[in-house]
Amino acid sequence: MEMDDFTMQKPKPYPGSTSTNAPLLTRPKGTKSFLAPKAFDSFRSGPDRSFAPALGENGRMYNAKAAAWNTAHTPLVRRLKGRHLQMIAIGGSIGTGLFIGSGAALATGGPASLLISFIVIGAILFCTVQALGEMAVTFPVAGSFSAFATRFIDPAWGFASGWNYAMQWAITMPLEVMAATITLEYWNSSIPSWASITLFLAIIISINFFSVRVYGEAEYVFSILKVTAVIGFIILGVVINCGGTQDSGYIGGMYWANPGAFHNGFKGFCNILVTAAFSFSGTELVGLAAAETHNPSKALPTAIKQVFWRIAIFYVVSIAIVGLLVPYTEPKLINPNNISAKASPFIIAIESAGIQGLDSVMNAVVLIAVLSVANSSMYGATRTLQALAEQGQAPRLLAYVDRKGRPLVSIACSAAIGLLAYLYTSSVQGPAFTWLLALSGLSSIFTWTSICWAHIQFRKAWILQGNQLSDLVYQSPIGAVGSWIGFFALLLILVAQFWVAISPAGSSATTPGAQATNFFAAYLAMPVVLLFYGFYKIWYRTKWVRVKDIDLQTGRNEFETAGERRQWKEDMGEWPRWKVLYKTLC
Repeated sequence: MEMDDFTMQKPKPYPGSTSTNAPLLTRPKGTKSFLAPKAFDSFRSGPDRSFAPALGENGRMYNAKAAAWNTAHTPLVRRLKGRHLQMIAIGGSIGTGLFIGSGAALATGGPASLLISFIVIGAILFCTVQALGEMAVTFPVAGSFSAFATRFIDPAWGFASGWNYAMQWAITMPLEVMAATITLEYWNSSIPSWASITLFLAIIISINFFSVRVYGEAEYVFSILKVTAVIGFIILGVVINCGGTQDSGYIGGMYWANPGAFHNGFKGFCNILVTAAFSFSGTELVGLAAAETHNPSKALPTAIKQVFWRIAIFYVVSIAIVGLLVPYTEPKLINPNNISAKASPFIIAIESAGIQGLDSVMNAVVLIAVLSVANSSMYGATRTLQALAEQGQAPRLLAYVDRKGRPLVSIACSAAIGLLAYLYTSSVQGPAFTWLLALSGLSSIFTWTSICWAHIQFRKAWILQGNQLSDLVYQSPIGAVGSWIGFFALLLILVAQFWVAISPAGSSATTPGAQATNFFAAYLAMPVVLLFYGFYKIWYRTKWVRVKDIDLQTGRNEFETAGERRQWKEDMGEWPRWKVLYKTLC
């Protein structure tokens, strides 16, 4: 093993184990690789380590301690730097939901409902990400929130929420590739769809096939371009609204008065809450990357704090400007399943102002954003699958990690699912897109709810077991109160979505068959998650984790000693107020 290949401590044996239980495909020491070329040498498995079986000998008993051990001693390598995480936090989820999905949401609820929904979801996400940051810094383990659900709530819920999250991203990847293909048709519709899909799949798979450092660099570049574009659009939008272009006079709040600020009333508002949640999905990837971060004690808190600024500036401000420039009656803002770049309110606003050529620039940004989300989707799916396998909740083969820290088998499975993008070239492209989207529609809501409840459990156990909040490397500024607010708000969103799934805003479906189709298209993820949970609960007879039994030791972050944290806080007491405020928020 070369020291350059791993930035992690030598694996420790699992307590009580009598064998090394080395990972699958480990080559015996002292033998030569059957792959002679040095270029293939990195595909060998990582360092030998103790792999604790999470399932009992009869296959019906779950060993939570063994699962926690495996995720804490993952062979994934820590190569992501602070700048990678910061850009993932700022721009990791700026994609299809913001640039394209906001158009359908505007048509459904009107500009006021759209703005309020993004503010509400942004506030909920702020609570959720702060909770995730506190847990991820304390336990920078593989799987992050899916592992926390198993560890702090119930192994059955960890199984259900983990597979829910893995399926969400695995399915989102081909959907984003389809969206990229349609976005490319904005310039030239004669390009064969299969060729575009093949090219985009090759790019995404190649990025994830290399080391996690390559993924971090790719997202760093993608995010810089997206953030620059959003800032540029905000400035341009202000100019257009004030009549600074030759084809548009002063607009102001004209479209809020006519055709109006709201559309379809309260139901229209409820109808677009999930769209707003989908737009923010991907922020939690910062926590998932904790197991591959070089210095989580320093890098993660900074990245987590950046979420506030992204919510305040990149989403809320840009959505507010879109609502001022584009009326919800705009003909191009068509049905919610449309993913064409021509339906992007950002492009529509530029075209309406009569600015030549800038619409193509914005379309290029949309294309980059879509590919960026596809890239993040594959990363999220592969790391979640690998962590599920580490916990005994997925086939053991998926846990295989090579000496460069790549979960190769999980990458191969995700790439295979990505081939669903070729459904775009078939006659069933419409139904295929609708039902694939339905499987992942509510996934973010389930994931965020799980994070909030896991944090509530974590805080209870932390105090009950004699720890002080000051002992935390990173402490959420809103504490458990923020998690309670986020938890109940997310439950209310699930209730609201159930209502609009039964009776969608503006729906003309009257037959039972059409109503059933509308319901499952909007709420299919719920029965799937409940089915996963019920099966695992009955088969393995798992119990809800009691607060007093929660393991707060395995995988705990020991990068900073209590003395170093105390010294840092003493130094902070001597800082000027502006510096304390800056460090708290940024």
